[in-house]
Amino acid sequence: QVQLAESGGGSVQTGGSLRLACVTSGYTYGADCIAWFRQAPGKAREGVAILERDGSIDYADSVKGRFTISQDSAKNTLYLQMNSLKPEDTATYFCAAVRYQMAWGPCVTLPQYRYAYWGQGTQVTVSS
Repeated sequence: QVQLAESGGGSVQTGGSLRLACVTSGYTYGADCIAWFRQAPGKAREGVAILERDGSIDYADSVKGRFTISQDSAKNTLYLQMNSLKPEDTATYFCAAVRYQMAWGPCVTLPQYRYAYWGQGTQVTVSS
């Protein structure tokens, strides 16, 4: 069973930085899919960064060059470093994971409903 818990959210001004953490339990790096999603009020949930099984990372166009995903296997933690934050980054951020099945393609191709495990979310607010 996979369990996830996000932390690190808060309120910052435009141009500021935050580092989100997702502590995992039961997740196998390199074998399963894990990703960061976000949902702003009145908008659909969207993928932010997806960690592929081979270690490569897929970033949403809106965050490329500003957000960086990394992992610390020893601490069972996935990080999302967010720099140059903008008001449009305001949202609840979630980490999610799924046990990968061999019949599937790359993690970036998986629809959201495939992600069976979700954290509680952490709020990020960016003011102008």
